Amino acid sequence: MRFYTKQHQYYCGIDLHARSMYLCILDKAGEVCMHRDMKAAPQPFLKAVAPFREDLVVAVECIFTWVTGSPTSVPGRVLHLCSIG
Repeated sequence: MRFYTKQHQYYCGIDLHARSMYLCILDKAGEVCMHRDMKAAPQPFLKAVAPFREDLVVAVECIFTWVTGSPTSVPGRVLHLCSIG
């Protein structure tokens, strides 16, 4: 098993549904930088994370396989991890 060990300036968690997603971005100290409910589409997401993209890691929890990449199995869920920047 490979573990993700690199530290980042920002961390983004997304609860993804068919038409909406809830996005939360924390800084490395754990302070909330952004939290919002938004349309589940690439352009609104990219616009929302633009100020943080230089050093951002993203975790997506979803029932649907909306995000491309290698999913990691979590009981009853699909978790996708990716680094943006």
